[in-house]
Amino acid sequence: HQSLSAASMVYNFKVFKKCSPNGKITLYLGKRDFVDHITGIEPIDGVVLLDPDYIDDRKIFGQVVCSFRYGREEDEVMGLNFQKDLFLASEQLYPLPEKKEQNLSKLQERLLKKLGPNAFPFTFNLPPNAPASVTLQPAPEDQGEPCGVQYFIKIFAGESEVDRTHKRSTVTLGIRKIQYAPSKQGRQPCTVVRKDFMLSPGELELEVTLDKQLYHHGEKIAVNICIRNNSNKMVKKIKSMVQQGVDVVLFQNGQYRTSIASMETQEGCPIQPGSSLQKIMYLTPTLMSNKDRRGIALDGQLKRQDTNLASSTLLASPDQRDAFGIIVSYAVKVKLYLGALGGELTAELPLVLMHPKVRTYTFTQYEEYTIESRLFVSQLTDHRII
Repeated sequence: HQSLSAASMVYNFKVFKKCSPNGKITLYLGKRDFVDHITGIEPIDGVVLLDPDYIDDRKIFGQVVCSFRYGREEDEVMGLNFQKDLFLASEQLYPLPEKKEQNLSKLQERLLKKLGPNAFPFTFNLPPNAPASVTLQPAPEDQGEPCGVQYFIKIFAGESEVDRTHKRSTVTLGIRKIQYAPSKQGRQPCTVVRKDFMLSPGELELEVTLDKQLYHHGEKIAVNICIRNNSNKMVKKIKSMVQQGVDVVLFQNGQYRTSIASMETQEGCPIQPGSSLQKIMYLTPTLMSNKDRRGIALDGQLKRQDTNLASSTLLASPDQRDAFGIIVSYAVKVKLYLGALGGELTAELPLVLMHPKVRTYTFTQYEEYTIESRLFVSQLTDHRII
């Protein structure tokens, strides 16, 4: 969306616009992804444009709704409902109950200037422990909405915030609460596990190291394996895998794990007593290799947008887990197979899988600003990257 020259730069803003079915209420949002920085979540700011018919005698309300679906829609029989809607923010947007000063964003300022006196700004703040947008992948035969956590903004005309809304005078637009990878790598993951055997002079030792702790989606994970066999058993096969852990916090037994990338080998095997082996196995977890597998956690989806495996959930502290959230984690697991009598030896290392932080720009001088329904184009002469 940008082209740079020595003197100037052209930058395109994408603005999301949606009207109510009766055309009387129009919602404008600058983006649909709002970033959780752990210390706080980006505010949701936008503008509502009202038809002149609605200015005199209507009240307009705005809400941020977190919808948590924990069961299949097709199983909702006999009055059962497997969905909870949480209203994380709710207020009257017009007429304002009291005059209060609002800190407007650049986008809001430009929209208000362009759209005229019937446009009204709003800003919603999400609570710090609001759950991340996560979708649990349905099976191909499943019908209805998938399980998971979804967010949407709802703007409607009514008598009060709890009024039953009418579809014709309501606008809803899906948004996402997301996290980006930290800018710094953590400590390099490494673990050593040992197993001793009856009547064996020594132990079987397995050391596993990852090349780093933080990976971006689509990146190859190098699993460094070192086996020292001081026992009297033989290692017949090696298997390594990446597992996705999903914790549906609402349920006491809502934790499960799924292998999303795996590889096994007998190269260098059997590892005889007294010998050792060093090996690197490469794994790349992708959604493409896990299509149609029910229960795989994906990043929250917006309509007509591709998604990927869910990002790791970062929490400021373990007790900040929201009761209606889904916590996603990843780990590499390495297994040594020793035959029927020898059993197995397993090592495990946690890792973080996320998107890199998107570069953002701030602008100090606007020369031109036009609105073409969904697209804003501004030309500027001074920019800096943050």
